[in-house]
Amino acid sequence: MNHRIDQLLRNNQAFVETQLRLDPGYFTQLAMGQHPEFLWIGCSDSRVPPNHITGTDPGDMFVHRNIANLVVQTDMNMLSVLQYAVEVLHVRHIIVCGHHGCGGVKAAMGEHSHGLIDNWLRTVKDTQQFYWRELSALDEDARFDRMVELNVIEQVNSLGKTSIVQNAWNSGAALALHGWVFDLHSGRILPQTGSIESSAAMQEICKFANGLVGH
Repeated sequence: MNHRIDQLLRNNQAFVETQLRLDPGYFTQLAMGQHPEFLWIGCSDSRVPPNHITGTDPGDMFVHRNIANLVVQTDMNMLSVLQYAVEVLHVRHIIVCGHHGCGGVKAAMGEHSHGLIDNWLRTVKDTQQFYWRELSALDEDARFDRMVELNVIEQVNSLGKTSIVQNAWNSGAALALHGWVFDLHSGRILPQTGSIESSAAMQEICKFANGLVGH
């Protein structure tokens, strides 16, 4: 069983040797600190590595990941990451990225109990219920994909309502929110929102402002 762990350590050694051949000062520079422009709030799914799919380097992106890429107003872990990213690192962009084929969203869409995680996924179930008229008209695969997309939009909306983002906008900070979905079948990132840079712009993705209540 430990041979897989040993392989990871060998891979690390090969990584170090390769980087030093390319740039002898690589790790010295890396140790000097980070100045990321982006905060990535993504799913924990192992198939969606943020740096890899965006072509960014270490130090470019501050990352928070959880199951189903949720922005929960009572999640102190996420809020702490968000506050540090906005108020200390001064990131310019926050990206909420979901992905088609998300197991968390799939679990929330079903009727089976999955234990503790059911509590975490409660907001996804609420989103499904709210948009059920739209979702019910789709076949199973299309419904799953659409739920992933709606979940991302809802999480960007929740993100924009946090006191951290609101305070940043009120102070005049240049901060933009983005909602993306990574399509596992094509490898492409599919934007679900525009660049949201103010409370007024939040109306673009607010289901209430768009008159969806009761639909």
